[in-house]
Amino acid sequence: MTDTSSTGQARGEATAPRRRALYRLMRYLPLVAPVLLWAVPCWVLLYTGQHWPLPVTAGGTALFVLGLVAMPLGMARGHGRRQQDAAAVLGDTLLGVSWVLFTWSVLLGVLLRPALAGVGDGQDRARTVAWAVLGVSAVLLAWGYAEARRVPRVRRLDVRLPRLGAGLDGLRVVLVTDTHYGPLDRARWSARVCETVNALDADLVCHTGDIADGTAERRRAQAAPLGTVRATHARVYVTGNHEYYSEAQGWVDLMDKLGWEPLRNRHLLLERGGDTLVVAGVDDVTAESSGLPGHRAHLAGALDGADPGLPVLLLAHQPAFVDRAAAAGVDLQLSGHTHGGQIWPFHYLVRLDQPALAGLSHHGARTVLYTSRGTGFWGPPFRVFAPSEITLLVLRSGN
Repeated sequence: MTDTSSTGQARGEATAPRRRALYRLMRYLPLVAPVLLWAVPCWVLLYTGQHWPLPVTAGGTALFVLGLVAMPLGMARGHGRRQQDAAAVLGDTLLGVSWVLFTWSVLLGVLLRPALAGVGDGQDRARTVAWAVLGVSAVLLAWGYAEARRVPRVRRLDVRLPRLGAGLDGLRVVLVTDTHYGPLDRARWSARVCETVNALDADLVCHTGDIADGTAERRRAQAAPLGTVRATHARVYVTGNHEYYSEAQGWVDLMDKLGWEPLRNRHLLLERGGDTLVVAGVDDVTAESSGLPGHRAHLAGALDGADPGLPVLLLAHQPAFVDRAAAAGVDLQLSGHTHGGQIWPFHYLVRLDQPALAGLSHHGARTVLYTSRGTGFWGPPFRVFAPSEITLLVLRSGN
C-alpha cells in the first residue's frame, strides 16, 4: 500500500525550492520591470544600427532615462503615503507609454526586421523599424487615451437561465464596474455614465466594485452622480479589491447614503410576475486579508435563508470566485476586475490569474459567468484593444 502522506510530503519538498525561487524573483520584479520597459525601446529605437546624429541619440537617451526615473517616482508619490494626484497622473501615464513602446519595440523588432531583409542597407532597415515603432505607438496611445476617457458604449446581450421563472423573463439588469474614480477628476464623466445607465430603463442596476482609487472622502465628488442612478427594483453594490486599499467601510457607507444596497455577504429577493430571483453579493476575496472586522467573502452567508429552488444572481468582483459559485449552484455571476486586459497584450497576463477575460462563459453544470471589461480604467489613462463598457443583460427564462 502506498503511503500517501509520505508521497504528498515528498511532492511538497520537491516543489518548495521552485516556489522559493519564484518568490525571490517576484521580489526583484518591481526593480527589473521598469528598467526593461524603458531600456528595450531605447535600444531598439536608438542603438540597433540607426546611426542617428549625436544630438538625436543623446537627447533620446536622456528622455528614456528621465522616463525611467520619473515613472516609479511619480507612482510612489502618487499612490504611496503622500497621495499626490499630479504625481500619480504622471507616473501612471508614463507606465502606459512605456508598456506600449516596449510591446511594439519587441514585436516590430522581431517581426518587421526579418521582413525587411534585402531592402536597403542595415541603417535603412533599423531606421524603418524605429519609425514604425514610434508611429504605431503614437497612434495606439492617442486612440487608447480617447477610448479610456469616452463614455463607454452599451453592450447588450440576452442571458438565458433555465431556472428563471416566466414572470422574470425580460428582466433588464445593467452592470457597471471598475469605475476607478481617481487622480484624474472625472466628475463630469461620471454624470454622463449615470445618464447613460438611466436611459436603459433597468429593473436592477449592479456595481461590482473598484469604485475608486482613494478614500470615499477624497473621491466623493466623482462618485456623487451614482446617487442619481434609477432602477425599477434595486441598485446593488459589492466591494472590489481597490476598496480595501482605501478604507473600504467608508465606501460601503457612502454607497448606502447614495441609495445603493451594499450586499455584504447577504441577499435580497426581486419579485416580478409571481416569480422570484435571489440577488446575492459577497465581499471581494481580498477582504479578509485587509484586517477589517467582518469583511470577507462568505457565499454561504450570502445565500443563508434563500430557497434553494430559486434562481440566484450573484455579484462577486473577481471572476475567480466562480468556482465557489458553481459549487453552490449559482445561476449567474456578474464580475469585473479584469478590465478586459486594458492595454494589450496585458490580456494574456490577466488570463494567468483569472478564469475569464471578458464576456459570457459557462462553469459547471449550471453557472453562467459574465465578466465586464469595466466602465473606467485603472492607472494608465489608456485602453488598447479592450474597450470599456456599460452592460445591459436581458434575462431570459426557459431552456
